[in-house]
Amino acid sequence: MKTQRTIALASKGFILLSALSLLSVSVMAFANPQSVMDLVHVQLNNTDAFSSIRGVYGGVGMTLFLSLIYLMLRDTQSGLLFLCLLWGFYALSRTITIFSEGALGDFGNQWLMTESVFFVLALALAMANRKAMPNNKAV
Repeated sequence: MKTQRTIALASKGFILLSALSLLSVSVMAFANPQSVMDLVHVQLNNTDAFSSIRGVYGGVGMTLFLSLIYLMLRDTQSGLLFLCLLWGFYALSRTITIFSEGALGDFGNQWLMTESVFFVLALALAMANRKAMPNNKAV
C-alpha cells in the first residue's frame, strides 16, 4: 500500500513538473515571443513570426499545461503515457535533426538529454503505475 502511494505521488509530481516546465515557456511566449527565440539565436522580424511563436509555444503550450493538470488530477496513467509521447517525440525530433542537418549546439544537446531522461522517467512511472494499480487507472 505504501509503495502504491509513493508511485502515485511520484507520478503526479512528475506530471506537475512537466506541466510547469511547459507553462513557463508558454507564459514567456505570450509575453515576449522574441525571448523564446533568443534561446536559439533566431530573430523574429515580422508580425506573422511573432504570432506563430505566440501561438505554438504560447497557445499550444498552455493547452498542454491544462491537459496535463487535468490528467494529473483525473487519470495519472494517461498523463504518464501522454508524457511518454510528448518527451519521446521531442527527443526523436532532435535526433532526426542530428542525422538530417548535423550536430546540435549546446542548447539542443542539453534539451535532447533532458527530453530523453523525461521520456524514460515517464515510461518507468507508467510501468510502475500499471503494476501498482490493478485496474490500470492510477489515482
